[in-house]
Amino acid sequence: MIRMIGILSDSHDNLNNLRRAITIFQEAGCRLVVHAGDFVAPFTARELASLNCPLKAVFGNCDGEKIGLEEAIKPFGEIKPAPLIWAENNLRFLLTHLHHEVESLAYSGRYDVIIFGHTHRPEIRRLGQTLLINPGETGGWLTGKSTVVLFNPQSQTADLIFL
Repeated sequence: MIRMIGILSDSHDNLNNLRRAITIFQEAGCRLVVHAGDFVAPFTARELASLNCPLKAVFGNCDGEKIGLEEAIKPFGEIKPAPLIWAENNLRFLLTHLHHEVESLAYSGRYDVIIFGHTHRPEIRRLGQTLLINPGETGGWLTGKSTVVLFNPQSQTADLIFL
């Protein structure tokens, strides 16, 4: 069975949509969930404890209560200032919130997958050998469209899911 990676960003304290995202990730059997920033408050991050898998996250520009977010996430994952870089299954990942440098990072050839947020607009595209993934906004406050992404690390494909 392929173990998917769930990707979300910009949840902005929308608990209803966050709970929908968690259900999607649980039903897909995700082995990891990645949040590209802008939880906003620690109570939002605590909701992710029900994922039944680890969380990797970075702070976004609206995440002011950093210590509270770290404490909320510590029992089941990690949150760091961007960028968060890791490797698994022969893939090199970079996670950031802001979008300004993702193209130059992709052209560097150092990463197989770059995950970012901030724009509230979903984007899945290849740039050279690098897959760029912006899951859009889970919160849905700005665009009215709430989205997440399911990433298949085996085929290196990503599917946009509307909540």
